[in-house]
Amino acid sequence: MNIAKGASTNTLIMKFGGTSVGSVEVMLQVASIVQDARKKWKYVAVVTSAMAGVTNSLLKLVNTAIDGNREQVKNAIQELRERHLAVLDAISLPDTRKQQTIQEIETILLELQETCKAISILSEASPRSCDVVASTGERLAVRVLSAVLESTQIKTCFIDSSRIIVTDDTFQNALPDFVATKARADEIIQPLFAENYTPVITGFIGGTPDGVITTLGRGGSDYSAAILSSVLNANEVWIWTDVDGVMSADPRLVKDAVTIPELTFREVAELAYYGAKVLHPKTIRPIIESNIGLRVCNTFNPQHPGTRLLETRDIRKGTIKAVTAIPNLDLMSIEGRGMLGVPGVAARTFSAVAETGTSVPMITQSSSEQTITFAVPQESSATVMAALEKTFAREIRHRDIDGILKIDSVAIVTTVGAGMAQTAGISGMVFSALGNAKVNVMAIAQGSSEVSISFVVAEKDLKSALVAIHALILDD
Repeated sequence: MNIAKGASTNTLIMKFGGTSVGSVEVMLQVASIVQDARKKWKYVAVVTSAMAGVTNSLLKLVNTAIDGNREQVKNAIQELRERHLAVLDAISLPDTRKQQTIQEIETILLELQETCKAISILSEASPRSCDVVASTGERLAVRVLSAVLESTQIKTCFIDSSRIIVTDDTFQNALPDFVATKARADEIIQPLFAENYTPVITGFIGGTPDGVITTLGRGGSDYSAAILSSVLNANEVWIWTDVDGVMSADPRLVKDAVTIPELTFREVAELAYYGAKVLHPKTIRPIIESNIGLRVCNTFNPQHPGTRLLETRDIRKGTIKAVTAIPNLDLMSIEGRGMLGVPGVAARTFSAVAETGTSVPMITQSSSEQTITFAVPQESSATVMAALEKTFAREIRHRDIDGILKIDSVAIVTTVGAGMAQTAGISGMVFSALGNAKVNVMAIAQGSSEVSISFVVAEKDLKSALVAIHALILDD
């Protein structure tokens, strides 16, 4: 990616998540936020997710179609129709404009119906057809949200990002071509800015050079906003969600959780990896490389400053900034004196795991090389166990490996904070707090940078661990 940051363009990209466009009432709140932004910024573009819950419903619809249940498919499509048309019924628009939007919705739903019919006939769904189905939510939402903004006298138009964000043909996890995307953005979006339009653009989706719909994978809508901000040379990206920025812990488990005013991009990437519902790391990269400001804001509390993401911050202001967790894991260990000094054991271990398609969120190894321990999702642990037993059958038979052990129902807890590297004794504080809370630690992993410390606890101890660590967080 070689999109260089130039002079200020006074451009703001605002991305609204599913809960921010979940109903007509919330969409009208979005319209108010956009109106306020237009008073302060020369150019404003809006990126929207699907309405809350719609993407999950669409992914279930794929399985329903594979099973050949056409009646359920029909009912699901009707529910989508009713939910989106209900928004149009609740706003004031000229009849011709409203009928045009309704016709576009019907065209998209007809395409969805035909795709599901093809999936049903074949009893399978290709990645390409899955992308067509999954993209439906954004394609519907962009038309409805554009109509809502127009009903509040905002000069707007909708754009399917398959026309702008050019990707390869890796369906379900497509990679963007930034140079081609910039050319499309200059051709399509810049003239709209010049005419004082506020474009409303689909998140999550892109398109091949030939216009075939693709999706950008996990975190796709945020990633769309980052891509567009880079190619449009924007000054800032604001991600609008349903919480007051990035929280110091999950407020459902830690009642004292607070909004973190500032985080570095590296800190937020660690939080995202270890379970916090914040930006996916791939969202951050184009923003860092283009030197663009980033904020996480609350649609339902727009006056709150939220969290500002920075490339660096004054780490003297705090040590541990947040604590997060990944639950629903099992812990697996390969142990044996015969592993000592034998090359390739780790490589064979994780090659076997990779062949099962399982992601490993944490690994630790004893210095003596006699134990390799790692965590896997619970739903994958039986498959992983079978793969490892097959891979190391000879070593287990000859007692070079004592066995492959599994501990059920664990969670990874991670403390994050760039300031930890500058403060002696943080690890001691963390594990003393856990000991005082009678929480047993089963495994530990820490990078040399000390941006994060991760450890494994029994899932029944998760809340106690989070509360104990959160009490160590120093106020800015």
